[in-house]
Amino acid sequence: MGLNDTPASNRVHIGFFGRRNAGKSSVVNAVTGQELAVVSDTKGTTTDPVLKSMELLPLGPVVIIDTPGYDDEGSLGALRVKKTRQVLNKTDIAVLVTDGQKGIGACEEELLSLFREKEIPYLIVCNKSDLLKACPPNDAEKLYVSTKNRAGIQELKERLGALAPKEGTVRLVADLIAPGDFVVLVTPMDSAAPKGRMILPQQQVIRDVIDAGAAAVTVRETGLKETLMSLGKTPSLVVTDSQAFGRVSKETPKEIPLTSFSILMARYKGILEDTVRGAAAMDRLQEQDRILIAEGCTHHRQCEDIGTVKLPRWLQEYTKKELSFTFCSGTEFPEDLSSYAMVLHCGGCMLNEREVRYRMKCASDQGIPMTNYGVAIAHVHGILKRSISMFPHLLAEFSGR
Repeated sequence: MGLNDTPASNRVHIGFFGRRNAGKSSVVNAVTGQELAVVSDTKGTTTDPVLKSMELLPLGPVVIIDTPGYDDEGSLGALRVKKTRQVLNKTDIAVLVTDGQKGIGACEEELLSLFREKEIPYLIVCNKSDLLKACPPNDAEKLYVSTKNRAGIQELKERLGALAPKEGTVRLVADLIAPGDFVVLVTPMDSAAPKGRMILPQQQVIRDVIDAGAAAVTVRETGLKETLMSLGKTPSLVVTDSQAFGRVSKETPKEIPLTSFSILMARYKGILEDTVRGAAAMDRLQEQDRILIAEGCTHHRQCEDIGTVKLPRWLQEYTKKELSFTFCSGTEFPEDLSSYAMVLHCGGCMLNEREVRYRMKCASDQGIPMTNYGVAIAHVHGILKRSISMFPHLLAEFSGR
């Protein structure tokens, strides 16, 4: 996979923030070397966050986010400020752009407070340094630049590179297998599957298997039994789409480890332990409890959609109770979760790690259990313990249940 093919969820997200007319869009254009954002002397030119996936040296694949002015006014301005605050939840590096002539005021102080609260690495960029009689020295968190004569722009890029999150050691599946192994991937092609494509977690697992020097054998759920019989070698792992968990578990011999793409994705995003813990809440649900089912992307709903149709049906069959369901998708994850008994979230393949962790923290801070689709489906089918057996430290979560 080339840099241009890197999914947005695996790119470093760099957000540019500040008041109106501080020069955010000019700085974005100078850093990217493109006319990415519209530049104007009119206050409030940027009315919605603008996201652009690109390659930015020395960082590599990134998502650049230009945001509306944080000091915007009126009812529409309040909505724009809300959108800007939502961007913070996915920002890996924050750039606070200030007017070098005006310095830092209450608006900038509030943004800095939010960066620190959310533990986002940040850099203060003082724009329009060409208009200053004498440019103060730069320091560890402050850099003077001019988009007019490009002074300081290269150093800004280098500073951003130094702030980028260090690549972790967590793999999707490569650390669970050895070179020469066979891994069977079960990928149902239902009506919701993208035409002519495989969904992102399936693509990523296939790539990780190949990177590990192993072989990926990909089949539909209808061909699993025959494939296992004809391989001539026991696979080291079977990974299934969560929707086929019940059938695949019955057809996969007990001695073969079994898990799902969604469970592997939860581990990759760093929330698997929390989702396993949150699954226990399904056993405590009461009549008419409200459940939030959240997805990180938006897509056209099919008649047998997993989030709006299958999960509610499976959960009510499992609990034998009438439950109330609310649905959200894309960026519209509610901040107030207090009215819900629990949250069921998708695998989060289209969200970067920071936003997935933010959503989990929102739930945790409010005492609301949260799990993901794969863990929930494994739980209602009675196979969660089996599906995480390759992670021994997680089996302790089942003690006392």
